[in-house]
Amino acid sequence: MSGNSNVMSAGRVAVLGAGAWGTALAIQLARAGTPCDLWGRDAQAMQRLQAERRNDRFLPGIVFPAQLTPRQSLTETVALADTLLIAVPSHAFPEMLQAIKPLLTPKHKVAWATKGFELASGRLPHEIAGAILGDVIPLAVLSGPTFALEVAKGLPCAITVASTELQFATALAVALSGDHFRAYTSTDVIGVEVGGALKNVIAIGAGIADGLELGANARLALITRGLAEITRLGVALGAKPDTFMGLSGLGDLVLTCTDNQSRNRRLGLLIAKGSDSQAAAKAIGSVVEGIPAARAARDVATRAQVDMPIVLQIYRVLYENMDVASAVKALLERQLKPEL
Repeated sequence: MSGNSNVMSAGRVAVLGAGAWGTALAIQLARAGTPCDLWGRDAQAMQRLQAERRNDRFLPGIVFPAQLTPRQSLTETVALADTLLIAVPSHAFPEMLQAIKPLLTPKHKVAWATKGFELASGRLPHEIAGAILGDVIPLAVLSGPTFALEVAKGLPCAITVASTELQFATALAVALSGDHFRAYTSTDVIGVEVGGALKNVIAIGAGIADGLELGANARLALITRGLAEITRLGVALGAKPDTFMGLSGLGDLVLTCTDNQSRNRRLGLLIAKGSDSQAAAKAIGSVVEGIPAARAARDVATRAQVDMPIVLQIYRVLYENMDVASAVKALLERQLKPEL
């Protein structure tokens, strides 16, 4: 592909958001040979990253590659970049877009690794980006079964980059891909975003099931039926059903439901042992995206008239103080029906 002059290039990439995932993506881009800048809101923290060449708060012991430059000025970072890759929590995504909007020029392309519905409106990230940035700038989303520390360590993994402009998806995939990191492309932005938004909700349920010691059979039944719910809602919103059998659907769901690196799974484990959702989230100590995602998913499913019984019971546990035993009982007592 590099020999084809018609292929779009991602150029210099700036990752906006210096948490674990943003830093890991910046490390991977630089490791793959892509010139990359990393910006975060905390100027003092970014100064530390510049001096120490690592982000020990989130990724201890991982030294930055030479191609990675931490920066303190958002204006300077955007001006230098050709592609902006936003890696902030979903609640901060609209504000980040508003901050970069006046700084954008015709050369810029914008992508994000942010997952989740907007709580108030139920909009997906591409809808928010389109409303704020318009339809002139190429847009893309990056999602898949990836834990930040494993990416930063250079362990093998694969992701999906989706854009309605396939050239941009391909350019970003090329910029990210290296010896141990493979990026696939897709044009199904809605499907990739829905999979990324809802897997966190199902992962809370998987944590609850394992915390209750319901066994491997129950865990796999929950994952399988959870995937069916995600697919139903995604298709109702305009996604392609095949997308949910890919990395950003089944892959991300299984990873998040089965490994304790997942904050959402750990939240479910704590709830099963008697903690309420607020105490459990405080114990984890960082953003647990599945909590707001459960509320947003319940609302979106209601508007779309899509049946999502697992999501509904998880919502009730999180927001209506329903005890977990009653939630499990409600699911098991539902009327029998064909699987497909």
